[in-house]
Amino acid sequence: MKVLVIGYVHPKNDKRVFRTVKTLSKCYSVAYQYWTDKDEKEYEEDNIKYIPIKYEKGRKGNVITKYFRRRALDNTIYRIIKEEDYDILYLHYFLVTKPMKSFKLAKRKGKKIVYDIHEHHPQDFLSTLDGVLNDLKVIVLSKIFRKQLELSDLVIFVSKEMLKDVLKNVNVDERKTIVVPNYASIIIKPEEKKKKKEITFVGKDIRNFGNENQLLKSLIKYGFSVKLVGMEADNFSDLPHVHIPFLPYIEMMEEISKAYFSLISYDPPNSKYPKNYTFALPNKFFDSIAAGTPVIVKNSFVSMANIVEKFGVGIVIDPSNLEESIEKILKCCENYSTILKNIEEYQELFVWNNERENEFLRKIRDI
Repeated sequence: MKVLVIGYVHPKNDKRVFRTVKTLSKCYSVAYQYWTDKDEKEYEEDNIKYIPIKYEKGRKGNVITKYFRRRALDNTIYRIIKEEDYDILYLHYFLVTKPMKSFKLAKRKGKKIVYDIHEHHPQDFLSTLDGVLNDLKVIVLSKIFRKQLELSDLVIFVSKEMLKDVLKNVNVDERKTIVVPNYASIIIKPEEKKKKKEITFVGKDIRNFGNENQLLKSLIKYGFSVKLVGMEADNFSDLPHVHIPFLPYIEMMEEISKAYFSLISYDPPNSKYPKNYTFALPNKFFDSIAAGTPVIVKNSFVSMANIVEKFGVGIVIDPSNLEESIEKILKCCENYSTILKNIEEYQELFVWNNERENEFLRKIRDI
């Protein structure tokens, strides 16, 4: 059996994408397309055929220029889907300018389709649009998304809340679905004596910070320091903080493990359609808890907030209510040992392990 994994514009070592590639390679021969901005050649290693596709992200130009550049990329990847030998097409994203073509091609060839949905696509796609354009985009993409799901043999979601929300509007058998959050890779047991009175914010993507800036300024007055890991945000230019550039995974986890709290709170780019954030379970959430650090989560991030409250591994705040948020954080400090015990008790739930790997492979085998 052979699997073609389309990483689309995810880089080679993207944690979620590459985890599926490595796991699948234990049972199948895998061809793996990934994005690069360098001149790389195709090669094979450990049952994996690596297919790099060079593409320059973020180049300046008008909408038409960007469209034709993206269409050229999609044409290249479509040729791979058309010409490669495989039994299962595993998609980590869809071809933006050809959203249905890869699905229809695979079906015509009699192949199985696995669709790994990282984001709530009708909401996430072109998320910077606003007003009527955004409304129209959501309507059109929702119809496309429904057809993509109906053609898929297995659909993978990052959270059970996102799964339930999508299934309300799509006629897809729930037995054809599985929830695979962005699990951490390692566990670091919490040690209170090694903790610094520090709040860390982890991530490579620029985020929109609103009330968080004032919250952190207030917490600095209570003796906390602020550390950004992997992202330098202009929004924090007037906020005293330490910046650490992007780190290899183990080093990043060690850095998180030293912090008192990990902050996961920011504004969606379009507050009218926030489902992609409401139902998200990002890497930083699982990594923080697996690193032994309690999380401070915005209350509108429903999937994360549900987990935090269920297992007592952090605090849920409304950052627009500054006084209440600070009170909750300071009270958490008084009960800090209890929260660390909760984290140590439940850490295994936040990490990719043999049991989850076997369940994932079983789902693939059964399609």
